[in-house]
Amino acid sequence: MTRPIAKLALEDGTVFRGQAFGAAGTRAGEVVFNTSMTGYQEIITDPSYAGQIVTMTYPLIGNYGVGVEDEESPRPQVEGFVVKELSPIVSNFRASESLSDYLARYGVAAIDGIDTRALVRKLRVQGVMRGVLSTDPGNLDDEKLVADARILPSMAGADLVKVVKPDAAYDWGDGAGSPFAYAPRQREAEFHVVAIDCGIKQNILRNLVQAGCRVTVLPADVTADQVLAGRPDGIFFSNGPGDPAAVGYTIELARGLVGKVPIFGICLGCQMLGLALGATTFKLKFGHRGGNQPVLNIPTGRVEITSQNHGFAVEEKSLQAVGGRMTHVNLNDRTLEGFVHAELPLFAVQYHPEASPGPHDATYLFDCFVEEMQTGRPPTAESMAAAQDRLK
Repeated sequence: MTRPIAKLALEDGTVFRGQAFGAAGTRAGEVVFNTSMTGYQEIITDPSYAGQIVTMTYPLIGNYGVGVEDEESPRPQVEGFVVKELSPIVSNFRASESLSDYLARYGVAAIDGIDTRALVRKLRVQGVMRGVLSTDPGNLDDEKLVADARILPSMAGADLVKVVKPDAAYDWGDGAGSPFAYAPRQREAEFHVVAIDCGIKQNILRNLVQAGCRVTVLPADVTADQVLAGRPDGIFFSNGPGDPAAVGYTIELARGLVGKVPIFGICLGCQMLGLALGATTFKLKFGHRGGNQPVLNIPTGRVEITSQNHGFAVEEKSLQAVGGRMTHVNLNDRTLEGFVHAELPLFAVQYHPEASPGPHDATYLFDCFVEEMQTGRPPTAESMAAAQDRLK
């Protein structure tokens, strides 16, 4: 059956024509790409993608459908979805519905049948762009779509944490959660961790529980006094969308907590902690998004293949000036991927050790957080190597 026409228009004037799936409508955002071969449902439901239209570089998407156990949040978070070819069949005993039906149910427009290699090459060479995706038969004029893309606000300066953060605190007690979950370190809860939710992925919470933590989740706009009132053993700053420098309330929260309780941060949390210490952040040309990003653990000399999703990074020299020391570096572009503080119990990584989707090379970092709470010191080369060895 022939599907309706859909178009993706970029701010540079390029228009891609394909076929619509998902919901009918027009959506706008920053157009980015992800190089993962699987895990499209985890990507679609990752709150870090709020405000973005995601392009998958793998050519065939949708073949295993979607299932509730693979969600990283309760609903899709992307503005739109772009693929080369939507699978016409779903073959997976765990699937509850097709990808197209799932996106339609939540009002997310999507397009297939375009040259995703050409699109990704453009974004790789010129940088990510603002774009408009329309599956609305009444809104397919090329000039209008391009004009609408050009007036969209930039991701730089955008506070999208306020869009995805929870309204209230909640407790998380789900470890494995599913017979299909990856759970190598299930333990009894030994430490109370407060997780600051800037758009947290559920598998981060699962990994904290599996590592031996009782987790209380608080919204990103709470105060330091509210966090410390729970007498936590450790504090975790989560991933999330948008420009970290625009989220002043969470940066201020981090400043009020640094040095008082052991801290661990992932992705946006890494950037927030860097900013709280006095470092600066900058926007990457096209970001790191995919499950195949090589990272060198500098203290151990080991290379990790990591899952990543970020468009901003901490500037290393500015971090060194405020007591930070780089522990992990991206082997593609040499940007900072992790740091510890020279004196305080604080460490963070830019990538996603919880994966979902992606490899599990960096899962050891949750054990490093537990050790930080035990000792009151950030992880060392020896402790990181030992944690890695335990997962072999």
